[in-house]
This record gives sequence, structure tokens and C-alpha cells, in this order.
Amino acid sequence: MKFGKIFYVVISAFLVITFVLVSYIFPPYDSSSDAPGGVKKIYYADAIPPALQKVVNMFNERYKGQIEVETINLPFDKFSTNERKELLARYLRSKSDRIDIFAVDQIWVPRFAKWSVPIDSFITDQQKNNILKNAIETCYYNDRLVAMPLYIDVALMYYRKDLLQDLPDYKNIANELNNSITWENFLSLSKRLKDKQNPFFIYQADDYEGLICIFDELLESEGKSFVDEGKIQLNTPEAKKALQLLVDLVNKYNVSPLAVSRFKEDPSYVYYLKNNGIFLRGWPGFYAGYERNPSYKNIFNKIERAPTPHFAGGKATSVFGGWNLMISRFSNKIPEAVKFINFITSEEAQKVLYEEGGLLPINDQVYEDSSFLREHKSIYFFKKLLKQGVHRPFLQSYTGISDIISYYLHEAIEKKISVSDALNSATEKINAGNFLLK
Repeated sequence: MKFGKIFYVVISAFLVITFVLVSYIFPPYDSSSDAPGGVKKIYYADAIPPALQKVVNMFNERYKGQIEVETINLPFDKFSTNERKELLARYLRSKSDRIDIFAVDQIWVPRFAKWSVPIDSFITDQQKNNILKNAIETCYYNDRLVAMPLYIDVALMYYRKDLLQDLPDYKNIANELNNSITWENFLSLSKRLKDKQNPFFIYQADDYEGLICIFDELLESEGKSFVDEGKIQLNTPEAKKALQLLVDLVNKYNVSPLAVSRFKEDPSYVYYLKNNGIFLRGWPGFYAGYERNPSYKNIFNKIERAPTPHFAGGKATSVFGGWNLMISRFSNKIPEAVKFINFITSEEAQKVLYEEGGLLPINDQVYEDSSFLREHKSIYFFKKLLKQGVHRPFLQSYTGISDIISYYLHEAIEKKISVSDALNSATEKINAGNFLLK
């Protein structure tokens, strides 16, 4: 009886907190809030860094007197991806027209499709052809185009060349790194640097989607996925090998500090920079987020990019990330929302997002602009890296599945449960339809 009361108290408190958050972030819609003179105001919910705000301002200036975009900021430093997902889902369930456009992690598209407007008829074939195939293929659900990409992400590794250059075979090491080093050789390299006090490898192992990304990437390196014929399959030799590596990086090889089990992206980046780490797993936004910080400006000229490692005998893979834009099916400003999406996916806007925010373009024309490539040589690296990208499984129930898998992966990394037990428990809960773990 006591447990039941505690359970209901906790759930009630959670619902109250969620209601307050949603009400605060998404205030009630007031049709009188449209700007005077017939200007249509559309509301756009996303994390709004300066580069994205600049593009919004460009749009507002271009359509001055006609359309005005007002942003609803859900910054990553205040809301994890999981928290953003739940806030958006809870608000959209209310069927309010307060949000017109919202951003989703590309892997959420199947879940949010029921709240979005199919936009096939609004987007021309030419516009679709201008979008990277790897990006636009994440925007379909049941053969309908329900989203458009905002930017694409692809996992990579950073390394401090100044901390490796003392090795006599540095040039060979750099060449191997730049072509995706094997995990086996990567671990051998760590032994050669054991006298250094610097953390060797920083990755993100908190209980969240980022942990799923590296786990799935390891599986894909072995030619496997954790979904087989529509069912979750974690009781495989490949899955055990992948999770065992993540556990051993911390607990056996001691190449990653236990602190990684508390890291999402930004905390891991700060730890890497402050502690002069040697290798860092991350995303393209690392540079844009920290390169201009005065505290770290002397470090970035010593940092190089490389593909993530792969298992010997496997293939080099980099998991895709990225965010897509969807139009709420409850919006009464659909034509205006379409105009904004067309603008933000244009070559012009995509160049700004990359130059000022480090967000990888989804417009293929950017990658074909020779003058732009000459000014931004890093595009060549990403253009090559995108070719080895792999997607996480696209499932309508993916977000619930991901929550369960990340929980058990995290428990294993912290040595609270064995690798086998973690994978068995996750498989059992998911295939039993138990998505209420968190």
C-alpha cells in the first residue's frame, strides 16, 4: 500500500512539473498576437543557437510585412534530447495551434508523424533532388514526406596532434587515424601513451540517445543492427562484443575515465578541453560550440578530425544524426510555414548555418560549390565521411526502445550489471512491450 501511494505521489509530482514546464515554454496561443497589418506570425520550436537565429532574422527581413517567425528556444544546455522529445509530445497531444514548426531528432520522425502535415504536395521534385539522399530519406513515413532536414550530423573523432607528434611513427599513425583506425590498434596506441597523464579517449556514456549512437555504430561496423525482421535482437555475439568494448574502455583498459558514464555531448567536450584529452568522440558542432571560446582558442589549432575507429575485419562506419523540421497538423499557418522551411533548406541559408554554426549542410548544392569549398576545406572531410554513414533503425516505437537499451548499456558500463544480463534484460523488456522503464 505504501509503495502504491509513493508511486502515485511521484507520478502526480512529475505531471505537475511537466504541466508547469509546458505552460511556461509554450504559453497559450492568442490569435491577436499576429503582427499588425496582416502579417502572419509563425512559431518555431527548436534549440536556437546564434547561427539559426541569424537565418530566422534573414527570413523575417525578406518577408517583412508578410510573415514573421517567432522562435521558441529549447537550448541543449537546458533540455536534453529526451526532455525536448517529451515536452514536444505532451504539447502536441493538446492539439494546440500554438506551434507551427518544430524540430525533431531525425530518429523521432516515425513517432511524430501523426502530429505533422504531409508536405509532398508543397515540395517540388527539384527541391527534393537538391537535398542529400542520406538526409531526406529520414523524412519519410509510410511513403509520405512528413518532414524536411534542417542539418545532418555524422559522428567523428577528434585528436590532439601535438600530443602524438613525439611518437617516431607519428606520420603513419596520423594516416591510419585519418582512414579509420581499428579498435585493436587504437588500444595498442593507448599503451604507448600510458605515461601521459592526459585522458586517452573521451566518449559519451550517459543514459541517453548518444550512448545508443556509439553502440549502434559498433554493431554496424560488424555488419549488424539491433533490429532483425522487426524484432529487437540484442542476444547476439556482435551486440555482446560492442557492449563489452564500451565497458572495457572504462573498466579494463582504463583508456576512458569513469566520468564518461555521466557525459552527454557538452560536458564531455568541456572535460576533454580542460583536461587536455587526446581523443574525443563527438559531432561536427564541437568546433562551432567551443572554437571561439577564449579559454580554448590555443587548443583548436592542435586538434585534427578523423573517422571513428572500427573493428578489425569490419567496416568503417559513422552513425548519422541530425535534426528535421515538421509542420504541426494543428497549425493554421501551413503555407507560411512551408515558405520558411523552403528558405531554411536553401543553399543560401545552409551556407550561413555551416559558416557560423558548424551545422552540416543538407543542400547538395553547397557541396558542389567550388568557391565555398575552397574557403571551407573541412567540407571535403565531411563529404567523404558522409559516404560511410549509417542510420539508426527507423521504428515508430524507437524512442521507447532506445530508452530501455540506453538504460541497460549505462548500467553495464558502470558495472552494476553484466554485459549478458544487460542485453538479455533489455531484449526481454522491449519484446514484451514494456516501455515504462524510465
